[in-house]
Amino acid sequence: MNGADTAWILVATALVLFMTLPGLALFYGGLVRARNVLSVFMQCFAIACLMSVLWLAFGYSIAFGEGNMYWGGLGKMFLNGVDAETLSGTIPEVLFFAFQMTFAIITPALIVGAYVERISFSFVMVFSGLWMLLVYAPVTHWIWGGGMLSGGEGALFENGVKDFAGGIVVHETAGIAALIIAIVLGARRNKNVPPHNPGYVMLGAAMLWVGWFGFNGGSQLAADGGAAMALTVTHISAATASLTWALYERVKYGKASLVGLVTGTIAGLASITPASGWVSPVEALLIGAVAGVGCQIMCEVIKGWFNIDDTLDVFAVHGVGGIFGTIMLAVFGYAGWTEQIGALLVVGVFTIVVTYILVKLVALVCPIRVSEEDEITGLDQSSHGERAYDMAS
Repeated sequence: MNGADTAWILVATALVLFMTLPGLALFYGGLVRARNVLSVFMQCFAIACLMSVLWLAFGYSIAFGEGNMYWGGLGKMFLNGVDAETLSGTIPEVLFFAFQMTFAIITPALIVGAYVERISFSFVMVFSGLWMLLVYAPVTHWIWGGGMLSGGEGALFENGVKDFAGGIVVHETAGIAALIIAIVLGARRNKNVPPHNPGYVMLGAAMLWVGWFGFNGGSQLAADGGAAMALTVTHISAATASLTWALYERVKYGKASLVGLVTGTIAGLASITPASGWVSPVEALLIGAVAGVGCQIMCEVIKGWFNIDDTLDVFAVHGVGGIFGTIMLAVFGYAGWTEQIGALLVVGVFTIVVTYILVKLVALVCPIRVSEEDEITGLDQSSHGERAYDMAS
């Protein structure tokens, strides 16, 4: 065990949890109407709790167990065979478990942004749990757990796919799942409502930005120069994408908004995630510059051209950002085109098929959408019996 590596991953684990609670909760909560803000907080918090238990029970074993090329098996259920002295590289395996658990928490939580203001809480919980176990954990095994996309003998691609911190594992899977749910669920009854609290959005984005240092820098799993570079390029991409998003918005509408600026931050962070272990600061600058404009255009494409109410632009920002960053590794020569494109296609098709099946199956047991009356009242009151403010708008 290396003390410095262990200390850094302890900090990184806390930072990644901080991304979901309270970062993502505030970011999403500020974007919805006041009558639904507590429902978003509830969904993010409850998902964090449920994923933690399921990751201990089955998820970690499926992702990082010694099964086969397709899944890790159930040999490490409930951390069977793992104690404080067991190592994973230079850190305790129980710490590696905890670090990866925070990834398993935020990935289904990202999907929340697609279905806010109209989905039933029971559906959120059942779907999120099954999705993490049947989509996220297997894909994690394929790329990070020695499975069929990680390279080596018997792998789908001999040289292996490069995804440093989750462009495919986290952002592509969550983005595609969000799009599928948004299509099946249908649009909100009133889509033309501005964010109720842009201040929350900014605070949440700032917390996500800080937490992302643990997300990307921690993925080095060591306290070394590689972690420092990953942290640096993450920051540069986020800053650049914020500026290009705001500039493009200013050109289009004559004004640059706070919500737009910080959404650009998230686009830059998602886009640099798969590449952060390899690219230089200048290459990160280029990734961020393109992401700030490209992800904004995709928001218009999804909502305008295709009329899909992916409410908080999960696919356009996270899905497209993660896919773009994954491809840029091939553009810059750090990975093969066949491996990167092939992995995106394999994971994309798998996520579409399994997510759609899960949505339909869970909908047979739990209502997927609240009633029209409950949607008008707001989910805070109708689903949870609470209100965030004295005067709900």
